[in-house]
Amino acid sequence: MASKTRNLPGAGECKRGTQGHIGYLLRQAHGALRGALDAALVEAGLTTPQFLVLTLLDAYPGASGADIARIAQLTPQTVNLIVRKLADGKLLGRNEHETHGRVLRLALTTAGRARLARCKLRAAAVERELLSGVDAATEAKIRAWLVSVATRVRS
Repeated sequence: MASKTRNLPGAGECKRGTQGHIGYLLRQAHGALRGALDAALVEAGLTTPQFLVLTLLDAYPGASGADIARIAQLTPQTVNLIVRKLADGKLLGRNEHETHGRVLRLALTTAGRARLARCKLRAAAVERELLSGVDAATEAKIRAWLVSVATRVRS
């Protein structure tokens, strides 16, 4: 039996355009950003989730894997796999917590900081493209709205 193909709309067309559901449009935009980040970071030897974990550890040194999972909105199991891979690559270290024996504090190594610096340059180029054509006042409004969504709309 031959399968029928449909001409589905591209990004920006029909319900994938300004008349689409806002939740879907956010997901569509996230997908485009994720694809662009994946392509930019692969040349530097990191995945987007690995970049996220390194970025968060740079901002919050000594955080545990559970801490990172919460703020990255990833499962602890996923973060554990990412941390293991980054530790195997000597990009981060794990040290025992002073009072909680089962908790490990995570920190970037010198190699991790160097890799993160290279990746931040690549990610910044993607963000510049993302914001191209947006003036500073509009960017500030977009940022405020996104933060508002994240703090008001909860699961």
